[in-house]
Amino acid sequence: MSLLQVILLAVVQGLTEFLPISSTAHLILVPWLAGWEDQGLTFDVALHAGTLVAVSVYFAREWWVMFKDLARKVTGARQPATNQNPAETPAHPLPGTPETRLALLGILVVATIPGALAGYFLEGYAETTFRSPVLVAGQMLLITLVMWLADRQERLDRRLESIGLRDGLWIGLAQAVAVVPGTSRSGITISTGLFRNLRRESAARFSFLLSTPIIGGAALLKGMEIWKEGWPAGVSASDFIVGFVVSAVVGYAAIAFLLRYLQMRTLKIFIAYRVALGVIILAVEFLHSST
Repeated sequence: MSLLQVILLAVVQGLTEFLPISSTAHLILVPWLAGWEDQGLTFDVALHAGTLVAVSVYFAREWWVMFKDLARKVTGARQPATNQNPAETPAHPLPGTPETRLALLGILVVATIPGALAGYFLEGYAETTFRSPVLVAGQMLLITLVMWLADRQERLDRRLESIGLRDGLWIGLAQAVAVVPGTSRSGITISTGLFRNLRRESAARFSFLLSTPIIGGAALLKGMEIWKEGWPAGVSASDFIVGFVVSAVVGYAAIAFLLRYLQMRTLKIFIAYRVALGVIILAVEFLHSST
């Protein structure tokens, strides 16, 4: 791989991992449209490791607060006095009481299970059958319809601290569907959050928190494979380092952008992009098959 290819794919990964337009689809489609050899799922996960750092750093305070509350609960230490209206304090990393934050941590654990099982049992399909451009385009258009319907929900007034186990299970099941390229993990989980009447920003925050263990697990498993089998052909250690750093920086910026964007705006721009890209993919594939 050339340095230009590595940087371009890392930028694509950093942007599309968190924007609701499907990172895996773009990592398949960019080499396909450019005529490059598919870099393979192993390099995809190396880029995912960069975005894991991005989401972990961005939400480090939230995770710290939840695990600190858990440690106090386990040790029996006294909880500090809480603000009477924590949700009205923007500086607070995770609004709510210690009890609601502990509940949120448990919900995140439970909601991770469906996606982890789907990734484990369908990994072989993700590396082969699911990487078809036609399947990617069809899934992009199908999930775009879901996003459009979710974005039209009238009652979007629930905050992050109101999420319950049922909400988490629905969003977790939706995350499992993201094993199919073109779905967009953030797109399907944010949409499910909107169907559960969460505010757009709150749905995105839960989606990003939920992504942390999934991205981390995938990167860890592939990292163990690389440790045993060595670097994949055509990908050097420097490719991994550059891809990791670039995807981490761009991913952090993408998270910050989307959370600010959804405070005031809808998903319409992403819906339009997905429709346009899906149609272009089908048109290009049709032209290829007819020649």
